Amino acid sequence: MQIKGGLVFDLEKGFVERDLCFDGGVIVSECGGEVFDATGCYVIPGLTDLHFHGCMGADLSDADAEGLETMAKYELSRGVTQICPAGMTLLEEQLIKVCTVAAEHRAANKSGAELVGINLEGPFLSMAKKGAQNGDWLHKPDVAMYRRLAEAGHGLVKLVSIAPEEPGAMEFIDELKDEVVISVAHTTADYDTALEAYRRGAKEATHLFNAMPPFSHRAPGVVGAAFDSEGVMVELICDGIHIHPSVVRAVFKLFGAERVVLISDTMRAAGMPDGDYTLGGQAVRVNGKLATLADGTIAGSVTDLMSCMRTAVDFGIPLADAVRAAAVNPAQVTGIFDRCGSLDAGKDANAVVLDRNLELRAVFFHGCKVE
Repeated sequence: MQIKGGLVFDLEKGFVERDLCFDGGVIVSECGGEVFDATGCYVIPGLTDLHFHGCMGADLSDADAEGLETMAKYELSRGVTQICPAGMTLLEEQLIKVCTVAAEHRAANKSGAELVGINLEGPFLSMAKKGAQNGDWLHKPDVAMYRRLAEAGHGLVKLVSIAPEEPGAMEFIDELKDEVVISVAHTTADYDTALEAYRRGAKEATHLFNAMPPFSHRAPGVVGAAFDSEGVMVELICDGIHIHPSVVRAVFKLFGAERVVLISDTMRAAGMPDGDYTLGGQAVRVNGKLATLADGTIAGSVTDLMSCMRTAVDFGIPLADAVRAAAVNPAQVTGIFDRCGSLDAGKDANAVVLDRNLELRAVFFHGCKVE
């Protein structure tokens, strides 16, 4: 299989005009076989969404095998070839089910985007900044509980969020920093507390600016601490709702494209009509791009990652930087960049063809065109 005539994403050069060749589900250097004409189009790696909850009426937190497969198929149709869906703040019994179902899905090699991990966005969060999380089910940071969830997930748990000001949080980071990516989230932490969390081994900030203190000139908070901590990655929801365009541009300037991870944070209403839905057991109303709880709190997103990437470009982010933030960086965070996230020879043949308006022309998964 060969994709000919397109501008192909290159991590060092941006976009270069060359052919992209597949053989047996792997990218190779020499072409042959069927030709897909990508003249006038961009060819980018399949995206990795490391933080979304659901779509098409399904949610990871349902712990429903059929629903998870529905999610995977939808994400693949949108050019997201790798997924690391996020759980919510739930009781441990339900979180065990969530991890178990995900592990079974992975073991069965189900259709749709590849499940490369689980993101535990709860329950080790702050009540004061719980956002759309269910406060009744919040739990103090608990290493033993985390390890029970990780065991149920058979190694799939790749990220866990934590509010570092909570009792036991720093000890949690000390104990688990080499086992999982720890992300600062849903927190009242000031700059010094967040900086200490990063010094101890936390490596990410969950949906930057959302559910954390603001970034100000005398109290830079988590945003400032993340900036001052070398190598820390920051998630950004670029759906046109969560973050103002000026702030999106500022984050890319401040952190550099190599440290920004675009996420969708979608809930089950993504891909569905406006109406009433649920998130983490709470009622959500969806109107256009806006999803809210009854009290007006923003409740996740309904904009898929490919559309978020396109929105970032609309906001003035160079396409190569937006692709890096949606494909390269999340693959690095989830530990799969050795085989996904770029279009280098030897990697999985997962690629997306976009027209000049960044609309989907084709998705290729393991070397085959997705129909």
